[in-house]
Amino acid sequence: MFSLWGWLPALPGLAWGWALLDALLQGLVGACAVSVLCSLLKVYLYIQCLNDPSRQAEKEALRTQRQVLEPLQVVVLTGVLALVGSRVAALVVLEFSLRAISTVLALRKGAQSIQLYLLCQYSLSCGVSCALSFLLEEAPHGTSNLALAVGLAGLLATYARRLAHHVCTLYELHSRGQYCGVCILLLSNGHRIPRLLRNALAVTFAVADLAAVALINRDFLSTAEAVRFWTPLTICYTLLVTYMQEEQSSPHRTVLVRMGGLFILLLTVGRWSDVLHVLVSLLGELWCLLRAGAMLEASRLQDSPRHSRPERQLASASEDMS
Repeated sequence: MFSLWGWLPALPGLAWGWALLDALLQGLVGACAVSVLCSLLKVYLYIQCLNDPSRQAEKEALRTQRQVLEPLQVVVLTGVLALVGSRVAALVVLEFSLRAISTVLALRKGAQSIQLYLLCQYSLSCGVSCALSFLLEEAPHGTSNLALAVGLAGLLATYARRLAHHVCTLYELHSRGQYCGVCILLLSNGHRIPRLLRNALAVTFAVADLAAVALINRDFLSTAEAVRFWTPLTICYTLLVTYMQEEQSSPHRTVLVRMGGLFILLLTVGRWSDVLHVLVSLLGELWCLLRAGAMLEASRLQDSPRHSRPERQLASASEDMS
């Protein structure tokens, strides 16, 4: 197959330019994945708030979120992911995977944590970026493959954003009149969105974890060097997960504690570039939480025991209707 850059001379500056382009494309795919996640969660939370008369304030907060800022979120997150190195992105993915497993095991059977889906935004984008970096490493047409991935991810993000806008503006009217196919489908199957996201995130993080381990291990020249890195990392992550389970703090404080622990760890066993990338990751985490403020509040109420039973009743009623 004809490749334009295959005919260009191998200049150092040219190679750096292609590496930067690949990093931007990987970051854009990760940012689009976060956009799809947030749009589907917004649809689910809006429908749940609409069905509960005591949550009208949260419903209006979700409705009044500024749509024009969503493309800005994609741009900012793309830039952050392009700056963060693969090592720190891999560490972020592994830390969240351990924390997610611990949270799921701590939940009672049949329960779910909608807030956990929102807290995984930045980790999800890092996971997608790590997986693409590993799968397309030394691929002959890696840039072209990334461009195709950007096109598909952008298409999914656009349709998911349109769905969220449609639901927030017309779902209440269409669900009563029952003449809109999309709203009728959400009326009967909207409660299954968390299950869909859970399965998709499980597959994504499984692939991302394998890619993260491989990306970290490729920098070690010997087994002893790898042990000197993984031993303090495992201890640090274990302590962080234990602390997060015992201390029920705000999401912003949780981010500061996690990134602070990773910052101190990399000061001892990492590189100076890794320390800088942790600071950039902190900005990315805070930016994701800032944009999801209304959804975080709605998810906190959704995860409370007071709302778990009505939701299960609504789900069973919807299944009876279908």
